[in-house]
Amino acid sequence: MKRKHFPIIIEQDADGVFIVTCPVFKGCHSYGSTIDEAITNITEAIGSCIEDTIRP
Repeated sequence: MKRKHFPIIIEQDADGVFIVTCPVFKGCHSYGSTIDEAITNITEAIGSCIEDTIRP
């Protein structure tokens, strides 16, 4: 399976939570208490966005 790379934006809010956005997909956001958790979560969110775009 070929890997694809998508840009993400990581920000930290006032409570220390990492907010992650993938600007390629409208509404593709996630969060995590650590950067690693946030990246894992946005990876799953991107997968869902990809599935939504290829469904007939």
